[in-house]
Amino acid sequence: MAVISQPEIPQCSSLHRSSVCYPLRWEARGTKAVKRRDFIAAVGGAAAAWPLAARAQQRERMRRIGVLMITAADDPEGQARVAAFLQGLQQWGWAVGDNVQIDIRFSADNAAIRKHASELATLAPDVILANSSTAVAALLQATRTVPIVFAIVADPVGAGFVDSLARPGGNATGFTPFEYDIGGKWLEFLKEMRPGIRRVAVIRDPASAAEIGIFGAIQAVAPSLGVQVSPVNLRDAGEVESAIAAFVRSSHEGLIVPGSPLALRHRDLIVSLAARHKLPAVYGARYFVAAGGLFSYSPDFLDQFRRAAGYVDRILKGEKPTDLPVQAATKYQLTINLKTAKALDLEVPPTLLARADEVIE
Repeated sequence: MAVISQPEIPQCSSLHRSSVCYPLRWEARGTKAVKRRDFIAAVGGAAAAWPLAARAQQRERMRRIGVLMITAADDPEGQARVAAFLQGLQQWGWAVGDNVQIDIRFSADNAAIRKHASELATLAPDVILANSSTAVAALLQATRTVPIVFAIVADPVGAGFVDSLARPGGNATGFTPFEYDIGGKWLEFLKEMRPGIRRVAVIRDPASAAEIGIFGAIQAVAPSLGVQVSPVNLRDAGEVESAIAAFVRSSHEGLIVPGSPLALRHRDLIVSLAARHKLPAVYGARYFVAAGGLFSYSPDFLDQFRRAAGYVDRILKGEKPTDLPVQAATKYQLTINLKTAKALDLEVPPTLLARADEVIE
């Protein structure tokens, strides 16, 4: 759990006149993880890149943005998402410390997320950026008046966050990463990667309605591909480790990991389990592949945060969340880790390599 604010963490980088302070410790994970210096540069650049004349025009009132992240403060993926959001704000003319102040709360603990949501609502910011369904649910319990822009929230209608995608109807709107039928696509890719697969385990968060829906989509496609699918519920590390060990019986098995916040938190364990049991696995996010996973097919999550900055800009300029439709992902990426494929004695089909947006060697 971490609360990022200048008074509470004195050993940090004071960035212009902002109340934001980011941790100096940076733990790089994956082949192409965002470096700490790049993150700091993104934040500093947001305040330094704009001409003095433009800044003078924006000095009427300092605006305030809250940010609620569902990762630990030193998690590279969480830092990359915040950096993408800040870069987006810069493109719309918002400079940290000059015309906007940002209050960020990081936590991977559900109880702390609810606490942070209440804290941010009490600050009465102009708008709050929320990362994931867990964060949105906590914020909507804390406030029904402060505008909320969310990113990476699957099925916001089913979760009750908005009335419809076209007309959200309340104080929340934002960006959803995929439809449930992406689950069938993951199974098709996995079958293409290893045609002999007959049984597939799906690691899911049983408390997530979206992951239950995705599992249903995978089940619907499985018979046509000659595959039997089994759920592996992810509540804690011990549970998933024992369930995977019990699942493995032969070399005709595989793994699907949709990529819930819980899976993000335990990604190193999940990737290591797949390697230990020689399971070809397809993931719902690139950061698993950067951590050593075999391959992923997913939306560009960082793009969702850059686009979220555009919605924050429109709200700061007077528009209402109810008038901003929820938007689906527009960029998808197929990422393949050839080093992992070699370790699994897999020859990646040329058809998959030809479609790959990124190959990690």
